[in-house]
Amino acid sequence: MESLFRCPLCEKPLRREEGAYRCPSGHSFDIAREGYTHLLPANRKHSAAPGDDREMAAARRDFLSCGYYNPLLNTLCSEIAPRCGEFPALLDSGCGEGYYTAGIYQALRAAGKQPRMAGIDISKFILRSAAKRGKDIEFAVASAYHLPLPDASVDALLNCFSPLALTEFHRVLKPGGYFLYVVPGAEHLWEMKEILYDRPYPNEERETPYQGFSYEAIVPVDETITLRSREDIQNLFRMTPYAWKTPREGKDRLAERETLTTRISFRIHIFRRDENR
Repeated sequence: MESLFRCPLCEKPLRREEGAYRCPSGHSFDIAREGYTHLLPANRKHSAAPGDDREMAAARRDFLSCGYYNPLLNTLCSEIAPRCGEFPALLDSGCGEGYYTAGIYQALRAAGKQPRMAGIDISKFILRSAAKRGKDIEFAVASAYHLPLPDASVDALLNCFSPLALTEFHRVLKPGGYFLYVVPGAEHLWEMKEILYDRPYPNEERETPYQGFSYEAIVPVDETITLRSREDIQNLFRMTPYAWKTPREGKDRLAERETLTTRISFRIHIFRRDENR
């Protein structure tokens, strides 16, 4: 089967075959039993196991599987579907455990489209969960700064809370293709932050133009959720940047909570790749 990916060594097309991806130059990349492959050359790795570790990957998987962030997923589906043709190619850059990747793929199929979809992440641990979510989606360990995809090969690109590799995003998007960039809103998880910090501050919200892209819209997603167990609260905490920069006192206060009601707030920045750049 022809792949959305290209060889990270010679940049020739890859084909997905039984047990491996292969290119015409003879390079081969094994497919793990979970269903993902590894397209990150050793000279581009900054550690032995980059990205989320096992504990962080499990926290993301378990929290998102509870459906707390369904409002964001549903909004992404409603924004992407009308912008895609019948046979769209899509990339989720920094896909994590594949919650949004698989959800969008399923929504497009339900809308009568025939998508081809790929997700990349730097962490092999988190891709083990992603590949189990979407058997018809291609997943690979790869860097957003060296995407293993051909030029102008995808119709839409999603980036949720992941590194912003604009040069690569522009390269792999087709002219007129869409880039959806998800960031936290000003009061995202505000009530959790009030527990963690003596003086919490809102996230900065700004509209930033990027060369080679035109702004289409900024779509807000604002809801209130109630987490009903210590496990869910801790899983949410572990998947945020607060997990490694919160003082011990704040962590202890949060650990005492059995339930938590907090705001969730996201902004979906929608860009279109310029036709002539």
